[in-house]
Amino acid sequence: MENIAFVISLSALSFMLTVIWGEPLLRVLRFFRIGKLIRIEEPNSNKLKMGTATMGGVLFVLPVVLLTGLLNAASLLGLGESHRPALLPVMVLILYGALGALDDWEGIRGPRRGVGMPIRTKFLMQNALAVIIALLLYYWVKPHHLIWPANGAIIDLGLWYIPLAIFLVVGSTNAINFTDGMDGLAGLISAMAFISYGIIALMQGQQVLAQFCFTVVGALFGFLWFNVHPASMFMGDLGALALGGSLAVVALLTSQWLLLPLIAFIPVIETLSDVIQIGYFRMTHGKRFFKMAPIHYHFLMLGWSETQVVQRFWLISLVFNLLGVALAMASI
Repeated sequence: MENIAFVISLSALSFMLTVIWGEPLLRVLRFFRIGKLIRIEEPNSNKLKMGTATMGGVLFVLPVVLLTGLLNAASLLGLGESHRPALLPVMVLILYGALGALDDWEGIRGPRRGVGMPIRTKFLMQNALAVIIALLLYYWVKPHHLIWPANGAIIDLGLWYIPLAIFLVVGSTNAINFTDGMDGLAGLISAMAFISYGIIALMQGQQVLAQFCFTVVGALFGFLWFNVHPASMFMGDLGALALGGSLAVVALLTSQWLLLPLIAFIPVIETLSDVIQIGYFRMTHGKRFFKMAPIHYHFLMLGWSETQVVQRFWLISLVFNLLGVALAMASI
């Protein structure tokens, strides 16, 4: 019970820190005109969001880095190894946040305004970072196995762990990025996923990892204060890539990463809808499977309001998160 009380208190502190510095950050972003550029192919309703402050992911990244750093100061000084499961997700948060910031800046002020970094370059950099992260997981933290849901069987993957970890990290970063297209959507879905893995970490006795998860949850709720409809701030790739990468690493550290497609059900569906749309478009020489992809735009163009899409996607996500946690509980 003490552990649960502490992580909830930590989440509340993270929320307050994020909300407190949200307004000053918003003024800075507006002063330097760091605003969203809307693509021509996006729905007409999105045109109203032109100029909304972006790169707001820094709003929740910095409090998480600060609080986790303070909680794990001894490990940072080289005095212990038990806090590595919290420090690695923070490293991922920073690395992928930096990559996302480069992409955001390229799309705002660079020569590719409104587009961002070339897709191939971005994908290569995502993979390069994922290789480093997978090697750190294998040789530094050493969780070489996975837990089979429901019966709790432990399967040692050996060196196969490394390519699987790379795939999971890259896939998760892109999945959260695809989900980030409506006010509050990516933030709500990500918060639910971190709550689920925070609960799983607590059940496994991984206190420092649970602390990280609930710190992220509190910071995300603070970010949502400014991001729910009508949003005054977007997280941008800075936030989306950071969240996706760190979520994958948290899943890997719990060894319950087979549950990630359930816990991150909406991001998985968003990604699949984009893949289906592109594949169908090429196969049929110009026809579309969905009215628009990722799939949240499809429902928007069917006549759902943005708030309806976000709320219904969140409800679906809640159901799958409950199922994922239930399967994790059955395996302990």
